[in-house]
Amino acid sequence: MAPLFNLMLAVLTIFVGLCLSEFPSKVRLVGGAHRCEGRVEVEVNGQWGTVCDDGWDRSDVAVVCRELSCGAAIHTPRGASYQPPASEEQRVLIQGVECSGMEDKLAQCTLHDDVFDCSHEEDAGAQCEKFPSKVRLVGGAHRCEGRVEVEVNGQWGTVCDDGWDRSDVAVVCRELNCGAAIHTPRGASYQPPASEEQRVLIQGVECSGMEDTLAQCMLHGDVSDCSHEEDAGAQCENPDSDLLFVPETVRLVDGSGSCQGRVEVLHQAQWSTVCKAGWNLKASKAVCRQLGCGRALLTHTCCNKSTQGKGPIWMGKMSCSGQEANLQDCPFSRLENNCTHGEDTWIECEDPFELRLVGGDTSCSGRLEVLHKGSWGSVCDDSWGEKEDQVVCKQLGCGKPLSPSPKARKSYGPGAGHIWLDDVACSGKELSLEFCRHRLWGYHDCTHEEDVGLICSE
Repeated sequence: MAPLFNLMLAVLTIFVGLCLSEFPSKVRLVGGAHRCEGRVEVEVNGQWGTVCDDGWDRSDVAVVCRELSCGAAIHTPRGASYQPPASEEQRVLIQGVECSGMEDKLAQCTLHDDVFDCSHEEDAGAQCEKFPSKVRLVGGAHRCEGRVEVEVNGQWGTVCDDGWDRSDVAVVCRELNCGAAIHTPRGASYQPPASEEQRVLIQGVECSGMEDTLAQCMLHGDVSDCSHEEDAGAQCENPDSDLLFVPETVRLVDGSGSCQGRVEVLHQAQWSTVCKAGWNLKASKAVCRQLGCGRALLTHTCCNKSTQGKGPIWMGKMSCSGQEANLQDCPFSRLENNCTHGEDTWIECEDPFELRLVGGDTSCSGRLEVLHKGSWGSVCDDSWGEKEDQVVCKQLGCGKPLSPSPKARKSYGPGAGHIWLDDVACSGKELSLEFCRHRLWGYHDCTHEEDVGLICSE
């Protein structure tokens, strides 16, 4: 009896080992619009097959999305709807899947591989968030060089340079319709640097170098230990280099402030005006952002000789998306047009939100004034209180607000000219008064006897 028992135990051990070895070593999605969507296929002992959709749900899809370094699970489509369909020679390898949704791999779920009543009409499918959807290079000398940034779910962020190499750069260059990969520079060296609010969205990238887009590579989105000092960069050949020189910097001149005026670009130590025929509002947005102004308000040609430029005219056509950090990031080409200075480009941006305290003993006390459209104006004290004082003192770097009597507040005298803001309401946590609620600029029901005044501690 003992030899028979030992034989049965040995057979059982071999059987269990075979069952464990049959769990999938790889997973892929086939037939979808991108690598994060399609019919679910698994590899078992070197053979690719499908998964039956018996009991297939969002928790199972979540695990597949995680294993493939895609985004969140979106949908559980029928795998049979993806083209081309699975061939008749391809087996259904798994009858049922039971995942909690927290597993890192499908192989960690409970898998039932005794397939007995499932056809390819019942193949399981998965749809995950595409990761990433767009790629751009920021801060370089032209559109084919700079810090690598990707868009994931509408948010732009950077890529960690862990393992970043020439194969990865080659894919970025191909996706952006640039030339060959030249170099893998440090993205942190490009100016302006990525802001602290901008997240590092991808920890690691593994490309063969033959993919058409970065989204087709293996991407590891679980960022654990990467800062903007480790941002990845890319340098590609610039196919536009023989079309037009790139402006080195930009300025607005002859306006009432630094945020409006005639557009001029600098190249090889020479300032040139810009022809309106090659310009649009999206290009204006890039300039306003580069100059630290607010949103672009207006783009038109200079209207009289006093605002027209002199000297060379930059014959470039800018193809900006409106999201660029500066004008140098925009694609460009030569403008086939005989422009005159009567067609010089003029733009107006919102003024940067500046404020000051005037009439006090120091720069941290006095009547509050804000800058709008190049003019300083006062603020009405309707609804004004301690929280609004906190924001102003913080924005000016003047410590905390003191609490003088209303009479002391009025000792700075009434202002003159515009009353720009009224009914300002802050939570006290804002870093700038521009983030507080208020009426439209210039709309109020106040006199200068109601101008806000305050005293800060420093």
